[in-house]
Amino acid sequence: MKYVVVFTGGWMEAQIVKGRLESVGIPALLKYEAIGKVYGLTVDGLGKVEILVPEDLKEQALEELKEDEG
Repeated sequence: MKYVVVFTGGWMEAQIVKGRLESVGIPALLKYEAIGKVYGLTVDGLGKVEILVPEDLKEQALEELKEDEG
């Protein structure tokens, strides 16, 4: 199964977004560099966290995230 990125942000925000997606039945994975989490760095993309979802659920995930913005 192929996964695609639907969100990029900080660790805490990514945890919230992941929980939101999972609450509506969309499986989500976090992808991040361990050093960014350990030291809390966000310099030059070091502390960024990406949320990945199955490719076939991408549009549904983006729609859920869009609803949260509004």
